[in-house]
Amino acid sequence: MSTHDAGPAAGTPAARSPEYRVAHLQDRLASGELGELGVRTEVRGSTVLVHGTVPSARCREDVLSTVREELAGLEVHCDIVVSEPSSPDHAEELS
Repeated sequence: MSTHDAGPAAGTPAARSPEYRVAHLQDRLASGELGELGVRTEVRGSTVLVHGTVPSARCREDVLSTVREELAGLEVHCDIVVSEPSSPDHAEELS
């Protein structure tokens, strides 16, 4: 058994399938700085849905950049919400 038996060979139909590419994206997100984020991916027919919440706009851009790299050529819908706290626009009144 060689060490290259971990998955389909690059260029094979299985390696190009949306499911394979999404699994690779999930591995990349989990193994990097973005691993703690609540970002989920789902294949729905011919479309990939990427959704979740991230702590900052910078994190959102990092996730979107990774998604673009991994899923180029696929139809992708992103619904990633930034939970970054903002300053209140008025004082809170306590009774």
